[in-house]
Amino acid sequence: MSPNLVRVIFRGFLFGLSAIAILALLPLIVRDMLQGGAFVYGALLGCFGAGAVGGAMLNARLRARFHNENIVRAAFFAFALSSAILAFSTHYVTSGAALLMAGGAWVIALSLFNVTVQLSTPRWVVGRAVSMYQTGIFGGMAAGSWAWGTVAQEFGVDRAMFGAAVFLFCGALVGMRSPLPDFSNLNLDPLNRFKEPPLRLDLRQRSGPIMIMVDYEIAQSDVPEFLMAMNERRRIRIRDGAQQWALLRDLENPDIWSETYHVPTWVEYVRHHERRTQADAEVSDRLLSLHRGENGPKVHRMIERQTVSLHDDMPLKDGS
Repeated sequence: MSPNLVRVIFRGFLFGLSAIAILALLPLIVRDMLQGGAFVYGALLGCFGAGAVGGAMLNARLRARFHNENIVRAAFFAFALSSAILAFSTHYVTSGAALLMAGGAWVIALSLFNVTVQLSTPRWVVGRAVSMYQTGIFGGMAAGSWAWGTVAQEFGVDRAMFGAAVFLFCGALVGMRSPLPDFSNLNLDPLNRFKEPPLRLDLRQRSGPIMIMVDYEIAQSDVPEFLMAMNERRRIRIRDGAQQWALLRDLENPDIWSETYHVPTWVEYVRHHERRTQADAEVSDRLLSLHRGENGPKVHRMIERQTVSLHDDMPLKDGS
């Protein structure tokens, strides 16, 4: 899983876990702290909705002027302040103002999480990334609804709201160690450098498993930089569907390094390369610049034999 996606899912989970306290406990806030009824509840819920509309109108302007992490951190702080105000407020107007701020922060944070997931994830895996993000954030909301309801039952609504404010404050501080990615500098369009190689064996699309080996000749002085690039290459390979990735070094010729990985079928190998993005080109170009051979890195494409048959069940193509 991409580190960027992990950050977004984690921050979304923290936000859902803490921020849901306001919506989950609002009926109790109205009944126990404001001594109100259905009309007051509806009016305060309307304040939250009005704040959400205002947040939606400001969203594009904020994203154009500030970094993602700064916006999300401000949303965490604003929601924490709203929760703290609701924990002590006994007046409708004060509580309504707090809910206006909370509604704006709610929309700004959730929409930014959603946009960040979609724009920092390659096109071919966006659907899966969004589903994982939604699982994380709605799972946090479900867990938070139960947790803050339990706290309110045991210790009171005011303490539950104050506890949620503390959690939201901590969620904002998490961004100092694990900030959200800025997608503005990522070009996730397809790289389109790969051309399917001509094969002498008569493969079908479902033929496999396929093993790939790429040989590099790396000078000793370039090994540290090569290993850093290979660490990023490993992440990209696994993200794009490679299995059993490994980096090998020749014991008799230490300048030779071999990258190996497996894909289930030939068509998966082709798709693996078609998933490469423009943002990945820097890693490929860096590895090519470190290679000291006369030609480019040597690529071996091999099909595995699960058993040893007594005849060749994969003939050469006609005319080869």
